[in-house]
Amino acid sequence: MRDEIDRLVRENYELRQMKLSDDQLRLITEEQLQDLVDKEYGASSERYKKNENKPKKEGPAKPRIKRPSERYPNVPVREVPITITPAPSCEACGKQMSDSGMTEDSEQLTVIPKKYEIIRTKRAIYRCSCQSCMQTAPLPPRIIEGSTYSDEMTVDVVLSKYCDLIPMERYVKMAERGGLMNLPPNSLIDLTHKFAFFVLQVYRLIEAEILSSRVLAADETPHRMLEGSDKKSWYLWGFSTPTLCYLLAKSTRSGDVAHDILVKSACEVLMSDVYTGYGKAIRLANEVRESSGDKLIVNANCNAHARRYFFKINFSVYPEAKFYLDHYHEIYQLNDQAKGKPADEVLKLRAEMQPHFEAMRTKALEELVRYPDGKYKKALRYYLENYAGLTYFLTDPDVPIDNNGQERLLRSHVVGRKTWYGTHSEQGAETAAILFSLVETCKLNGVNPREYFADLVQLILNRKPPLTPSQWKDHASGPAPPAPG
Repeated sequence: MRDEIDRLVRENYELRQMKLSDDQLRLITEEQLQDLVDKEYGASSERYKKNENKPKKEGPAKPRIKRPSERYPNVPVREVPITITPAPSCEACGKQMSDSGMTEDSEQLTVIPKKYEIIRTKRAIYRCSCQSCMQTAPLPPRIIEGSTYSDEMTVDVVLSKYCDLIPMERYVKMAERGGLMNLPPNSLIDLTHKFAFFVLQVYRLIEAEILSSRVLAADETPHRMLEGSDKKSWYLWGFSTPTLCYLLAKSTRSGDVAHDILVKSACEVLMSDVYTGYGKAIRLANEVRESSGDKLIVNANCNAHARRYFFKINFSVYPEAKFYLDHYHEIYQLNDQAKGKPADEVLKLRAEMQPHFEAMRTKALEELVRYPDGKYKKALRYYLENYAGLTYFLTDPDVPIDNNGQERLLRSHVVGRKTWYGTHSEQGAETAAILFSLVETCKLNGVNPREYFADLVQLILNRKPPLTPSQWKDHASGPAPPAPG
């Protein structure tokens, strides 16, 4: 079998007018065989070495187990007294005992199942004794006027799907188990569309902040259009900063999408993977900037992608790959130390990374000419061709080492599409972009989406300026006041 594989590989390369030595043939064959093994049985984790900077867990003995009220101080406590009626008799003298006023306390964490109820609004009708005039008490403002679903129900439906990633059919089944039967899923989906329109102004505020940012990260992921569009393959595009997430649903993966953002933005550095669409977008945007004398955009590239190329190589075939992983291990350890530090300290630590990048570059240049086409040579070429973009972050403390942060912002959509498969209309794709943008921005700022959405609804209904999650977090007044009257 091995001889047959060797023959096929050699013939394949001869058809491309490429001659292979016996050593090159062995490397290529072993690499392809290992690829098949990894595809079926390989580990999914990209961990190479343990982080040596993490402090070891040493110290005193394991502390006592905290009571639920200590562990969860924000959860209300309901006291349940337990008494004996009638009071017990003393086992020593037989007299009836009295309450000492002392208690022996214990605690348990419990859950109150979701409860559905119907709100019947009864508006008072006023009349005059002259019988010529009647007036009805006005309804308070609502998200969807005339809807049979309350504002609280609307927010719960929206966050169940776009925060908890629960498809509407599953939400309906969960409601049935809670006693609410025959809830129509299509009407719940319609709630998400109307809520997205309700909060559209906040989405525009996030867009405006994105466009004014100096450093942006960008990525895209497939979005399936089940019906409602001529194109079945759409894409969810993401642009982000450490505190903002702005998503767009488009029917193309063309670089025109990124260009439309960049050409009207203040972006000076775009962090992305090495995709020609971003290169085209930056080139076209820079042509416009050059003509107007504005600062040109620099493309910083993702080191996680470069590292991944070496990680996916079979070490038994190419043990040389460990050289690059060892250097990247040291680089990422320095990056961990830089987190949360001021800019000058970040640059000092990044200066220590420079020798590691240069050592990898020197070795890659030496090895590139010695190895046949394959995964290892592809990794070497990727690193060398994108060296400038991979090392740009070393001199700019605001630029991240990789694009993992932006990729994580698309993870909820990636998980969600596995449960609801796609959207049935262009409106559905736009709804997903708007609501995922708000929810993921909440996560970036450490904001509870349910608390934020509840206050946001009140701000909009009371005709007050809406706040983005980062603004809401910093807002001194806290939650919005209740609606008047």
